[in-house]
Amino acid sequence: MQIEVMRADYLDPRQADDIVFLLNDYASDPMGGGEPLAPKVREQLVASLAALPHAVTVLCYVDGVAAGLANCFEGFSTFSCKKLLNIHDMAVVARFRGLGLSQHLLRGVEAVARERGCAKLTLEVLQGNEAAKSAYKKFGFDAYQLDPALGDALFWQKAL
Repeated sequence: MQIEVMRADYLDPRQADDIVFLLNDYASDPMGGGEPLAPKVREQLVASLAALPHAVTVLCYVDGVAAGLANCFEGFSTFSCKKLLNIHDMAVVARFRGLGLSQHLLRGVEAVARERGCAKLTLEVLQGNEAAKSAYKKFGFDAYQLDPALGDALFWQKAL
């Protein structure tokens, strides 16, 4: 089995198709919400990512087949006065799970973050996604706290 991890080239038609396929597969999974991407999103996703200089996608292939991705966006840590890289989407196609691909993807993301001079990597994970939490902890992630007495930071949203 050959595992290949690379930074996506948004202008490469095959990689663009793979990004849409992988994100749609993730969105369709219960951990991604259980609904496929809207047609408009599938049509505009890669061009929209390409237009963002702070976006990066890391792809993983197994024997030449698209198996996983991490969509990441650069942010800024005010406390360290350095950039950070947030893993917004992390997905591995169901038939490739259990092969350790998340660790390959995370190493690829970390390499990008180090190249960009980032202070840290961030991500959010569903409380009930034990497999993902285990993979992230294995790589060195942990809940974010400033003071243990105040508890873990929570990720909230407000749809607009």
